[in-house]
Amino acid sequence: MSSIQIFSEIGKLKKVMLHRPGKEVENLIPEYLERLLFDDIPYLKVAIEEHNRFADILRENGAEVLYLTDLLEQTLGDEKIRTEYLTELLEESDIHSNGRKEAVKEYLLGLSAKEMILSVMSGIRKDAIKYKQSSLFDIIKNDYEFYIDPMPNLYFTRDPGACMGYGLCINTMKTAARRRETLFLKYLHKYHQVFKDAPLWHDRSRLNAIEGGDQLVLSDKVVVIGCSERTTAPAIERVAKNIFGKDSSFEKVIVIEIQKRRAYMHLDTVFTMIDHDKFTIHPGIESDLNIYEVTRIGDNKASFKRHTDPLEKVLADALGLDAIELIKCGGGDAITAHREQWNDGSNTLAIAPGVIITYERNYVSNELLDKRGIKVLTMPSSELSRGRGGPRCMSMPIHREML
Repeated sequence: MSSIQIFSEIGKLKKVMLHRPGKEVENLIPEYLERLLFDDIPYLKVAIEEHNRFADILRENGAEVLYLTDLLEQTLGDEKIRTEYLTELLEESDIHSNGRKEAVKEYLLGLSAKEMILSVMSGIRKDAIKYKQSSLFDIIKNDYEFYIDPMPNLYFTRDPGACMGYGLCINTMKTAARRRETLFLKYLHKYHQVFKDAPLWHDRSRLNAIEGGDQLVLSDKVVVIGCSERTTAPAIERVAKNIFGKDSSFEKVIVIEIQKRRAYMHLDTVFTMIDHDKFTIHPGIESDLNIYEVTRIGDNKASFKRHTDPLEKVLADALGLDAIELIKCGGGDAITAHREQWNDGSNTLAIAPGVIITYERNYVSNELLDKRGIKVLTMPSSELSRGRGGPRCMSMPIHREML
């Protein structure tokens, strides 16, 4: 049996997967930033220190921290599985010469499992491969330094996969820069005991994009999914119908459509749950929301409607509460809210009801949350925040206590 158990956003966190940033971040240069989805280049030494503090806070509060690289090493240590993985990876990589592809495969198979994993993550530079040019395609000059791109977004482990209930979504990433990340999860789900045999709510082979930053589990009955720059309506409908199967308790998916823009790339960059009746929200989205509901009417079947009620009422009704509170990022101030949202002031990670991890730089939002009775655990973020993601983005919860 897998270890997956996620029936809320706020249940005490017991097991979580992280990825400590590595060489892949140092393989960013200005010319590659836009394509690899970065606005700046983090200083790796400090980013690692910040990430280590994040992991320490999780452990200090009772969560077991699993690292992606360790899980992959345990899985791909088997030579047969490693060869299977590499064959699939190279088919999905932008290598058009069979000779080059074989040279890269031979190089990677000559490494240990851990060395191979780190090499794939950091990107395969051309100067690492001894390859005899054998065609016009080979000798035409190409200034790009890599045969296989680095994966600098890997430390945002939330997006490639999302645990919901006892099952897993292996997501279809919107951008080419991140699609190979989900191949790691495919092999963990196929072979590693932490994920093996979990129901699969979404398969990475599906065409329509959906990403984990848009997937929030409010209760054992209700899921919220953002329709955003990175997540499409057809993918949401498919996931909804799949989680309405006979082995699932979920009965409702609330769909929140947000503006499709870089600053709001996922729902959790503007909206997160932090307590039984409290949520953070970026005030910039409140006047421009479309809210829909997908309701279970049978196994793998659903009905659809559009809401005209305000978000507070929709959430309160879904959770069976008289009311809920939306706490505005930056206190709603026109300047502070947008500055702190850009630095992930709304991207909080709840590790227990009313206990959250945030970036310390968002001091206005943090003080406001503290005054609302939320226990705020802050972490440094001068370098991690350059990747445009906060504590929720950087974590993939695997097991939470039931509420």
